[in-house]
Amino acid sequence: MVDRIVNRKKYLVIVTTYGEVEKLAVRTLWPSSRRILKVVTRQIVKIPTAMIYFIADYRSTKHYINWKLNHYRSSLLAINRSQTKRVAGYIAESRNPFLAHADVTVVDAYYFVPPYLDDLLQEKQHDYDGVVVVPMIPVESSFSCGVACQMVIDTYADHAFARVKVLSKLWKDDHLHRLYADYLFGQLSAPIRQQKTGRIGLVLVIHGTLVKDRKGNPPKVFTGLEETRAFFDLVKRNIMADPRNIFTDVRQGCMNHSTGGEWMTDTIEKALMEFKQEGYQGVVMFPYGFFADNSETEYDACKKLEAAAFPLSQYVRCINDSPAFGQWLADKVLAELQALSNLQDAFASLHPLHQ
Repeated sequence: MVDRIVNRKKYLVIVTTYGEVEKLAVRTLWPSSRRILKVVTRQIVKIPTAMIYFIADYRSTKHYINWKLNHYRSSLLAINRSQTKRVAGYIAESRNPFLAHADVTVVDAYYFVPPYLDDLLQEKQHDYDGVVVVPMIPVESSFSCGVACQMVIDTYADHAFARVKVLSKLWKDDHLHRLYADYLFGQLSAPIRQQKTGRIGLVLVIHGTLVKDRKGNPPKVFTGLEETRAFFDLVKRNIMADPRNIFTDVRQGCMNHSTGGEWMTDTIEKALMEFKQEGYQGVVMFPYGFFADNSETEYDACKKLEAAAFPLSQYVRCINDSPAFGQWLADKVLAELQALSNLQDAFASLHPLHQ
């Protein structure tokens, strides 16, 4: 019994995302904006160090005024904490054989607000046999999951391959597509479901990405462009083929930035305008490209839908902490933990002297 306890491995699971400030104040927005510019924006636009503080402080002040006037408060961190708790609960209740010889701790961390992912990786790198990082964004790019990957490499260097797994390619999972359909159709309001006299359109919202840089060339960083397009096609096909479908058409609604070059053209504004011009009675908006509501979805995107003023409209919140999503994610994490453990066992058999 003693040997079994001593030999149990310890693994850390970190559920991570960008992060947004919860307590709205300019002094809390400043450090977040500066980290965004340093980590993400400088990948596509050259920004002198001296300008980072000016731009970040300008953005912080602008966000503060805008959110304050509209009484907006981000729910992203609260949702991510709830998602983390749900995943931890499902793993603790699981009868997965992996848990017979390993202990798993599940925590949350963020790119741009405390607790910071990079700090947590540094702090815990010697406390666990392995780490699984779970970026809560379905499509990979240098601007999303790539941030987590870079932080892992910065911390673990040559040991990253044997010590850390970053969950990826979630957008390809058929089970996720079915979860989305079940969730979406289950959330539709009675007026939308019972509409018989006009067409209803669906806008699937996702963060857009760069198509060309400012010189008209393909971007030098990995943008996830083809993955974003493929994800939309898969989700649209699944929804349109569903027996519960009420939508005449489904269109992509990208949320773009204004710097760095040419971004995807199938924007939220374009989708809403086309539905309006084609005489649609109603529109439903669902941010499928985000696992948790944030200022871009429940504030920016939702306001665009309201401004379009369709006779019928509905904003369906992100999948957030739905039980079915939590169970699916916990299963994905357990599979990744097993894969990491198998890799470590194989490595140990090849290099027994290092153990």
